[in-house]
Amino acid sequence: QVQLVESGGGLVQTGGSLRLSCAASGRTASTPTMGWFRQAPGKEREFVGAIRWNGGSPYYADSVKGRFTISRDNAKNTLYLQMNSLNPEDTAVYYCAASPLPIATLTSQGVYRYWGPGTQVTVSS
Repeated sequence: QVQLVESGGGLVQTGGSLRLSCAASGRTASTPTMGWFRQAPGKEREFVGAIRWNGGSPYYADSVKGRFTISRDNAKNTLYLQMNSLNPEDTAVYYCAASPLPIATLTSQGVYRYWGPGTQVTVSS
C-alpha cells in the first residue's frame, strides 16, 4: 500500500503562483511513477503531469506546459507541483497519484493505482 497526502492548495489571483506538495509513504518503491491530475467542477479528471522517482524528465499536459513544473525530493518521498501564471481555468481539485508502471508519459487515470484525497486550488479573476 502507498499513502498519498496533498497540501498547498488555496486561493490565488490570476497570474499568481502556488506550490503543491504530495507526501508519499508506505511501499513507495512499488510505484516508480508519480503523477498530478486535476478535476474542475463539472468536468472529468485530467492529467497534468508525471515524473519517475529514479530519473528522467517530467512529462506535462499541453495545457500546463511552460507554466507548471513537477519535481521530487526522493529523500523526503515528496512530490511537488509548482504552478505559475495561474488563470481561472486552472481552478480544480488537484490530486497526486502513484503508478506501478515506470513510464511518465502515460496519461490515463487507469495506470495509477493510488490516489491522494486532493487539494483545492481556486484562481480568482
